[in-house]
Amino acid sequence: MFKNWRLSSFSGALLAAYFIPAWSLVSFHIMLSPVHGLFERPNISFALFISDTLQISGMGTVRGAWLLALARLTVVAFFAIFLALISLPRVRKAGGCDEALGIALLLGSLISFAGMLMASRAHEIEALRLHATELMMLLGTAIVLLVEAPAQNRAHVSDVTSEPRRGEQQGLQQQASPAR
Repeated sequence: MFKNWRLSSFSGALLAAYFIPAWSLVSFHIMLSPVHGLFERPNISFALFISDTLQISGMGTVRGAWLLALARLTVVAFFAIFLALISLPRVRKAGGCDEALGIALLLGSLISFAGMLMASRAHEIEALRLHATELMMLLGTAIVLLVEAPAQNRAHVSDVTSEPRRGEQQGLQQQASPAR
């Protein structure tokens, strides 16, 4: 089953196994109770930055919490799309799931980096460690995705069988027949 898996696909699947439950649970806590969910440990740096540094009102804080939940759920959605695409062997071999993984890594890295900066400004050491760890996991997989050789292009061979395609068969037959 794991014969044709690329390293970036395997690493992305492991990341998805962490980020999908962790970030969706945090986002659902924000959706149920925006202020209480925003002031939990994974979001405390965002909460302190929004409320203390920016000095936004209560309703503005709720809107900021909802935007954070939406951003995290967007990353979760792209990781879920990646997992759906990786389950199809033909798409996985061709590298067709790399775009969804790349978008999830980019958005997740931006959110984690922003959280890390806000946590350092608010002097929240535990939140800083959490966001830095998430950022390092995301960046490590992004580096593997960028450095790994692209999927082999097998344009001359059909995806279903190992026989040449019809257009290529006609071209081979024309080349084999002598010119008159």
